[in-house]
Amino acid sequence: MSVSLVDVEVPGGRRFEHHSMHSADAAGTLIVDSDQGVLLLWRHRILSDTWGWEIPAGRVDDGETPIEAAEREATEETGWRPGPLRQLASYQPVNGVSAMRFHLFLADGATHVGDPADPTEAERIEWVSVDRLRAIIADHQMPDGLSLTACLYALAVCGLD
Repeated sequence: MSVSLVDVEVPGGRRFEHHSMHSADAAGTLIVDSDQGVLLLWRHRILSDTWGWEIPAGRVDDGETPIEAAEREATEETGWRPGPLRQLASYQPVNGVSAMRFHLFLADGATHVGDPADPTEAERIEWVSVDRLRAIIADHQMPDGLSLTACLYALAVCGLD
């Protein structure tokens, strides 16, 4: 991630200096299984010193498509390879200062392939029911914006039950 000061000229001719943030895009996967529920990670975030539930997610590496990154990150972080992925949404989380995009995918089920690649990535990995997911959201236990957006989108638009 880097920050720079850019010279901006908006339509109408006004010019000013504006801080901009440059970062790789990110991709996340909401894994849903009809019998087990939703696969979440309970993890600590150092900078905000917060604990919360998240979906598996991470940066889109150079030469990688967002869907490839979503599958890779889910498998690495959880030890579960997601089933077929379909795109939920793609958005710019801070479009006033960055062109970075978050790509969200929905996986229909997953296959357990072993332990997570990095066991320190999450305190625990857990399948939770959709009702418990709603309670997690209502109780403000999902502070991560990418995860919260994916879950709320799936609940509101996709009829996640």
